[in-house]
Amino acid sequence: MNHSPSPTPTADGRAEAWLARLSSPECTSADRAAFEDWLAESEANVDAYLQAESVHALARRLASDDLLRAAARRARRNPAIDRRSVLRRFAMGAAIAATVVLAIGVIRRPKPPPTVPVGRYTTVVGEQRTVALEDGTAMRLDTATTVRVHFARDQRVVEVVQGRVQFTVGADAPHAASPRPFLVKAGSGTVRDIGTTFQVRHVDADVEVGLIEGVVQVTADATGTSDTLAPGEQVRIDAQGALQASQPFDLAVARAWTQGDLVFKERRLDQLIAEMNRYSATPLRLADPALGALTVSGVFHIDDQAALVAALEQGWGLKARRGGNGEIVLHKADR
Repeated sequence: MNHSPSPTPTADGRAEAWLARLSSPECTSADRAAFEDWLAESEANVDAYLQAESVHALARRLASDDLLRAAARRARRNPAIDRRSVLRRFAMGAAIAATVVLAIGVIRRPKPPPTVPVGRYTTVVGEQRTVALEDGTAMRLDTATTVRVHFARDQRVVEVVQGRVQFTVGADAPHAASPRPFLVKAGSGTVRDIGTTFQVRHVDADVEVGLIEGVVQVTADATGTSDTLAPGEQVRIDAQGALQASQPFDLAVARAWTQGDLVFKERRLDQLIAEMNRYSATPLRLADPALGALTVSGVFHIDDQAALVAALEQGWGLKARRGGNGEIVLHKADR
């Protein structure tokens, strides 16, 4: 469907043009967002719109005014009646109403609403979810993850409260005058995107950022130090807020969890169990902590704990037994 163009921001008549556009059945969400941006430019724009709206409302009321309508009928029946007296009465009423509305506007001027309200997105244990934001950004939330989103007129901010998220950042909403910076807050770090795909993990007090495509700048807020990552690199901000040196980022492993798989390459068994436990309400536990030093390689689906246990029993000489509180305890198999 073709829509008529939005009002042109000329020096005069902008408030009246916006009033007409917003009243039109063809008004779009993009038009309303642009109108909010115009209001935010200055208080004068708010005053102008309030005045235009009040005059428009007054015109509707006067159209049903019995005395005015009677005067108009008399004027039509008797051409000798001075039509200017009718117009003067209408103009005087409009001026009085506009003055009253402007005075009220000074006292109770509404603040322009934000373009996008704060949003909160959460996944429970074992759940993964993709969220599409209005600027074209896609967020893939891992298990037990919480994020908060706030898009303002000058920037786009997402806070990773806990968990892990993959961001594929959009170019920004079509109505934005210029692309707003996309920032991710996590713990004591800030990630500034430059059109890319990256992952942020915030567990306990540690923050890890890994880059898949594009460029990101990671800053430790406490010290102001920063690092710009290239694809295949990751960086960590520790519990003390210090930015560590960048390390290689295994892209195959990084992409696997977004598809529901965990890829382990010569990793410690206790690390594998800790990772799998994030996806299950039935935790795995090692009877002897020394078993955690066993190295494991393989691909394990996040919601198939039974397959993992079977693989550990067959390939690593372990035996699973039910423990208290419904947990599964892994022991060294008896000879």
